[in-house]
Amino acid sequence: MASSISIHSMLIGVVIISSLIATCSANFYQDFDLAWGDHRAKIFNGGQLLSLSLDKISGSGFQSKKEYLFGRIDMQLKLVAGNSAGTVTAYYLSSQGPTHDEIDFEFLGNVSGDPYILHTNVFSQGKGNREQQFYLWFDPTKNFHTYSIIWKPQHIIFLVDNIPIRMFKNAESVGVPFPKNQPMRIYSSLWNADDWATRGGLVKTDWSKAPFTAYYRNFKATELSSVSSNSFSDSALQNNELDAYGRRRLRWVQKYFMIYNYCNDLKRFPQGIPAECRRSRF
Repeated sequence: MASSISIHSMLIGVVIISSLIATCSANFYQDFDLAWGDHRAKIFNGGQLLSLSLDKISGSGFQSKKEYLFGRIDMQLKLVAGNSAGTVTAYYLSSQGPTHDEIDFEFLGNVSGDPYILHTNVFSQGKGNREQQFYLWFDPTKNFHTYSIIWKPQHIIFLVDNIPIRMFKNAESVGVPFPKNQPMRIYSSLWNADDWATRGGLVKTDWSKAPFTAYYRNFKATELSSVSSNSFSDSALQNNELDAYGRRRLRWVQKYFMIYNYCNDLKRFPQGIPAECRRSRF
C-alpha cells in the first residue's frame, strides 16, 4: 500500500473542469422517488439527506425522476457500518429492457474490521461481465465520500473522491457495443445478497445487527455541452478528460487497490480476453 503521506496527497484529487449547460444540485424530494421498501427509505433534513435501510423483511431503494444521456453524476454515500456481511449497497445508472445499458457501483459488505469491496461493471445491449473490484483506501462507513460517473460517447470514467479508479473506453471500432443511445435513470438500493456477496456466500447476514442503513447526500448531475473534444491540458482539463496526473492516479489505484479485473481472468476467457481488453487503457 502507498504511504499515508502519498495517500493524503492523492486525495487532493483530479481537478476536472467541464463545459456545462446545466448543473443540478440535489433536493431529494425534487430529484428522486422512493421506489420500494416502504418506510425503510426516507428523505429528511429538508430534502438534503436520504437513507435506505434493510431488515429481515425487506430492503429499500430509490430512483431518479429524470433520465440522463451523457454527463457527470456525483453522489456522496456513507455505507452501512459495523458487520455488513451479506448486504449490498448498489448505486448505478440503468436503462430498461432485455438490451439495457448499465453503469454500476456496488458495495459488498463484510464482517466488522474487514474492508468493503467496491464492485464495478458496465453493461451494453444487455451484456455485462466486465467486472473490476477494488478495496478502498479509507473506511467508507465513517464519513461521506463522493462516488462519480462520467459518461461520454468516448468513454466512461468511475471516480472516488474525484480520483479515477476505472476507465472504460468506447471500443465499437473492434465490435464491442458501448452504451450511448439509451437514456438512463439513477438507481440505488440496499438489499440482502448473502448467497454471493461476502466471500462468495460463505458469510451470511447477521440479522441481529439489523436494521442496516446507508446514507446519501449532495447529489449533483452535470450535463455536458461538448462531448467531442479529446484535448488535454495540465492546467484545465477540458471535457472531463484525464491529464497526466489523472492517469497516474488511475494507475496508482489499479496497482495497489484493484483485487479483480476481468481482463486478466484467463481461466474465464480460455478463447482469449475480450476485445476491449486488448486495447490501450489510456
